[in-house]
Amino acid sequence: MNSRTFILALAIAVTPGIATAASVYKWTDENGITHFGDRQPTGKNAETVNVRTGSPAGAVKRQSPQDRVESMAQEQEQTAEQERLSAQEEARQKQRKANCETARSNLSILRTSSRIRIEEDGQQRYLSAEEIEEQRVKFQEIADQNCDPEPTED
Repeated sequence: MNSRTFILALAIAVTPGIATAASVYKWTDENGITHFGDRQPTGKNAETVNVRTGSPAGAVKRQSPQDRVESMAQEQEQTAEQERLSAQEEARQKQRKANCETARSNLSILRTSSRIRIEEDGQQRYLSAEEIEEQRVKFQEIADQNCDPEPTED
């Protein structure tokens, strides 16, 4: 009884494989008409046709390996460029912050001190009132450029 069950199970398992592996034959009759069939005609020479199924109508075209490698390389280049631009922007923001802090510090010194001493050519001297005002205007411009929020580009 076990052997019958085994043979039946084996037959059921093998049947779909045999059905999908069915051959298609091509032959031409005496009138020159080409025929196709799943059985080889008797008394006629027929050739076996390799049947290939096409992709479904809605199928997405697969990229070749070379195309995938190229698209991955392009993505990596874009990512590297974005990271480089991001690093540049971060450095620019740090420089703006440092410029702002320096300009504000210098403005504070100019406002609170009545006499400011500088060193020129190894000699120390005091700035005149006009020179102090020029420096105040210069540092105020630097503060205005670096301390205010940047205008957004539209």
